Amino acid sequence: MNPDNKDTALFGSGDELPSNHSSNPHINELIADLGRRQVLAGGAALGALAFLGVSLPGTTQAAEQSSKALGFPFKPRTRLPFTPVAISRADSITVPAGYRATPFIPWGTPITGRYPAFLDDASNSAQDQAEQIGMHHDGMHFFPIDAQRGSGHKSDHGLLVLNHEYIDAPLLHPNGPTSVNGKRVSAEEVRKEINAHGVSVVEIRRNVRGDWEVLPSARNRRITAATPMQIRGPAGGHALLRTRYSPEGKATRGTQNNCSNGFTPWGTYLTCEENWAGYFATRDAELPRELKRYGLRSTSRFGWDTLPGDEFERFDATRKAADASGDYRNEPNHFGWIVEIDPFDPDSVPVKRTALGRFAHEGLIFAPVKPGKRVVCYSGDDSQNEYIYKYVSRDKYRPGRSDGRLLDEGTLYVARFNADSSGEWLPLDIADASFQAACASAGVSFADQGEVLINTRLAADIVGATKMDRPEWGAVHPDTGEVYFTLTNNSSRTTPDAANPRPANAYGHIIRWNEQGRGHAGTRFTWSLFLLAGPETNSRAPNGAPLDASNILASPDGLWFDDEGRLWIQTDMSGSQLSTGPFGNNQMLVADPKTGEMKRFLVGPQGAEVTGIAATPDFRTLFINIQHPGEGSTASNLLGTWPDGPGKRPRSATVIITREDNRRLL
Repeated sequence: MNPDNKDTALFGSGDELPSNHSSNPHINELIADLGRRQVLAGGAALGALAFLGVSLPGTTQAAEQSSKALGFPFKPRTRLPFTPVAISRADSITVPAGYRATPFIPWGTPITGRYPAFLDDASNSAQDQAEQIGMHHDGMHFFPIDAQRGSGHKSDHGLLVLNHEYIDAPLLHPNGPTSVNGKRVSAEEVRKEINAHGVSVVEIRRNVRGDWEVLPSARNRRITAATPMQIRGPAGGHALLRTRYSPEGKATRGTQNNCSNGFTPWGTYLTCEENWAGYFATRDAELPRELKRYGLRSTSRFGWDTLPGDEFERFDATRKAADASGDYRNEPNHFGWIVEIDPFDPDSVPVKRTALGRFAHEGLIFAPVKPGKRVVCYSGDDSQNEYIYKYVSRDKYRPGRSDGRLLDEGTLYVARFNADSSGEWLPLDIADASFQAACASAGVSFADQGEVLINTRLAADIVGATKMDRPEWGAVHPDTGEVYFTLTNNSSRTTPDAANPRPANAYGHIIRWNEQGRGHAGTRFTWSLFLLAGPETNSRAPNGAPLDASNILASPDGLWFDDEGRLWIQTDMSGSQLSTGPFGNNQMLVADPKTGEMKRFLVGPQGAEVTGIAATPDFRTLFINIQHPGEGSTASNLLGTWPDGPGKRPRSATVIITREDNRRLL
């Protein structure tokens, strides 16, 4: 989500306003001390001294020393074998020589039902939209067609599952949305907006010509902001989840603002609800903590709550009845979760897994999963000054037998980053003595674990988690197990420090850590910085040198490791950075943590975010998503026309990247 977007008016883009007013330490207070120490860095052994301009040993030597220290073999490798592309502000996609980028399944592509064609004037009905690809593609995964019970191997046939984060209402309708005095007047328009959210499941296959195509499959499916879902885990059935629709608090409707994603070892898709709070409004003078800490206000982002009828009234969280079973005061508590979807069963009901916590989930990434070991996964809360979390399952993974119930029973932790480069995972567990002590000290009480999870942010405040600069995507190195997270930016930071000598973190950085002990289920880690984004005069690459023309970037966001341990980095720069900065359009780069080398691989079209990434098992096809091209466009003022060309409305789309010689991408 674009960091300059502010939810200040109807149809705004909806980034959350900061709501963390705790006194917990901020990560910038800790980074200031790094210049006095060499920090274990995992890949290229990049320490904080490099960020301060102090010379380091050769990157290859440092990589070998660090790799051996971690107990992993060191394998020297050639540099990234492509010529970096130049910065661009063209309304097109640029990739290196020898590669091609092909738009695929743009918003409005028919995939199910009557397969209604997309109409250039956007006059498709709400029902049409429920049978077409949604708007604003984001997180994504490719499931080989033989991956129904876990990992598959087929690379020419599978299910592509992708999120649709939000909508641009001015483009979704022929002449934009209609409202009178700030209130919506067309139920058909709002239903179309609801149906443009959510997730798409699309069966695709590479044909004899080598081109990918959509199959007319019974597996094709749209999951929208109105799809019936179940709520499971410790919060399922909680009193704070009871509504007029679900007096028992175990059922709900829809998922929305789905940003990044995850996928499980047992072959299911996880979609993550990010900036969901702005979809709701409440006119109550005093808000309960489970609404206030998440930033609910008296007006909503799209005004869906202003229409009559139960399907719209659920977005109004104002108390109107004697108890929760008579209104929707608790409806916002149904959101902020991670939702599990079985992509191979179109009749399955999506499940919200509450043990993973309630916040603005960017995504969910798994540590390497081993038979007989507990499942471990990480998620960031994508808002200024929020936290990074880890979940450890109670039960062990059993191939062919385990399923989503592993995500219902376990311990949720939040990260504290210490000034000596160590870190701790703090349990958010009502049965844990340290958590009980922290609650007692803060004078805060919870009735049960379900209430802890509904109030995840508050629980993290209480135990003293470290405030971060918008933690977004994460990735785990396939060889070393080192965990990487993007910290996209934070305009509210005002204090410069030695390793980030700027009055505000406008450009972002990437942090990483090594879990201590065997596996990832422990409670200690060591951390360091991997990348400091920014202009050439105010940045550091993974090799310790300033960024240059081949890799300058800002606002790192998407993050993904390929099977050979190369880190793919996608950016989501703000409108001001796109229009006036030295960075050009948003882009995707590739970094080698072992050597410190980094190059720009792709530049996207005007106004677009580059996001979402997945590959086929043979690594001959890479899928990425282009979100909100021509951002800010209206029907009468097109600021971009990708991918369809002059005079056409810009449409978010997936892009298929292949080599012209049809070999592995790298």
